[in-house]
Amino acid sequence: MNVVAEMLLNDPAPAAIWATLIVLTFPALLVLGSPEAMRHPGRMLRDVLTALRRHPAPSPSTCSPAWASEVRVAADRAAVAAQRWRDLWEQAETTMAAAYDAWLEADARLRTVTVAARWGTPWSAPTCAEYASRERFLHQAVAAACARGDLPAEALTDAQAGRNGWDARLHPVDQELVIAKAAAAYRRHCYDQAATAERTAWHDADLARRASSSLQHEAELATAPADLPSPTTAGISTHRPVAVPAL
Repeated sequence: MNVVAEMLLNDPAPAAIWATLIVLTFPALLVLGSPEAMRHPGRMLRDVLTALRRHPAPSPSTCSPAWASEVRVAADRAAVAAQRWRDLWEQAETTMAAAYDAWLEADARLRTVTVAARWGTPWSAPTCAEYASRERFLHQAVAAACARGDLPAEALTDAQAGRNGWDARLHPVDQELVIAKAAAAYRRHCYDQAATAERTAWHDADLARRASSSLQHEAELATAPADLPSPTTAGISTHRPVAVPAL
């Protein structure tokens, strides 16, 4: 092993200092190599900058066909992904609209039952048969509401167990009012969840559209002449209808 190699392995700091000095002195060597630059260094720097502006470096699209092909493949994949995200957004929008309509129907039933409950409940003898009939009515009404989707499936279990506000001793008129209130609240909860999912899906679809549009633009620049304008890409409309809650 020679002396230089041993020095580089044991103490690389001098080599780093030498390399730094060479890099710092390289511009000075260029200036010293031109007598005109020695007399007017500022003019020389301006001439170099002007030449760089007049002759910019070639873009990858003009000097590498393989790069242009890769950009085109990426743009095609991004377009497919953007369409999938748009389909998911449309599904979420349809779900939100259906949830809103169901909320309106539940709210209309609640208004009707509320008006009917204002007339009061007819008197009935508090017998065991009467309470058994009220219990059967509650279970059947809650089961029907669950079947329509107005209540979650666990509501029937709660009604049968008599918990979470379900009272089989109430008169059927009062029970219908309780069921209508619970159904309207549950439908509103479902709509809120659907609206949140729709906003998230729209945000994701918009990001995918922007990414696809950017890649399409890059692909067009890579394949089309520079003096031809690139066509615009149709995207998702920024105007989105917002459902107005009924309550």
